[in-house]
Amino acid sequence: MRLNVTHVTKYQYDAQVPYALQQLRMTPKSRAGQTVVTWDVRVEGGRKELEFDDQHNNHVVLVSIEPDRPDITFVCEGVVETTDNAGVIGQHGGFTPVWLFTRPTDLTRPGTLTRNLAKTIGTGFDDDVQRLHALSHAIADRVRYETSRTDPETSAEDALQAGHGVCQDHAHIFVTAARYMGFPARYVSGYLMMNDRVDQDASHAWAEAHLDGVGWIGFDVSNGISPDGRYVRVATGLDYKDAAPVSGMRFGDSTENMTVSLQVQQ
Repeated sequence: MRLNVTHVTKYQYDAQVPYALQQLRMTPKSRAGQTVVTWDVRVEGGRKELEFDDQHNNHVVLVSIEPDRPDITFVCEGVVETTDNAGVIGQHGGFTPVWLFTRPTDLTRPGTLTRNLAKTIGTGFDDDVQRLHALSHAIADRVRYETSRTDPETSAEDALQAGHGVCQDHAHIFVTAARYMGFPARYVSGYLMMNDRVDQDASHAWAEAHLDGVGWIGFDVSNGISPDGRYVRVATGLDYKDAAPVSGMRFGDSTENMTVSLQVQQ
């Protein structure tokens, strides 16, 4: 499948910003299941300082804002060819060892609810793939998809307690429970072509678990499937903070307003 992605993120401030640095993890790479044909990242109101690959092998663009600007815009667009590998990414690569993906973070620390959820997934399955799909379905049953009810600081345990969340929360819960069950697991950010629309409000998130002999396999709790040819993987990490499309810091007391325009189409 040949997917065209246009992702525009604009930050506006109610006062001029003297200094700010942002890290953009918005550049997909050619890897198992996808080939990047073209990709471009443009900055309006700032400049690219440098580019590098981080500890998770994500491509990062470091951007500074023009002094005393009240706004900055990031335009990312390109074409990616994908294939449907039933969610299988394969063997681990990059600088971070697989064992590190068993380590909890503040957003993926198992609490009572997460541990109890993981314990409900028994062992009566033909293989670990079926077991992890069962986990995915159990999360979807307990945490209904609702927007504007959680935020990037919501932990897996808090989302389970609330009983609602978005794809980010589903991914965090899966990662947390899978690690508790003994599987290395990681958070994934990227894009999903939806069948009923072109315009979207945000990028997508899902999770991957590592199985011996197979490698990484993706699980999209929100849609109840493993990623197929409609998905574009962009960044991975221990949780959202490692794979966030935009993260950084700024000086001053200004209030920030972010708007996102995203189109994913064949």
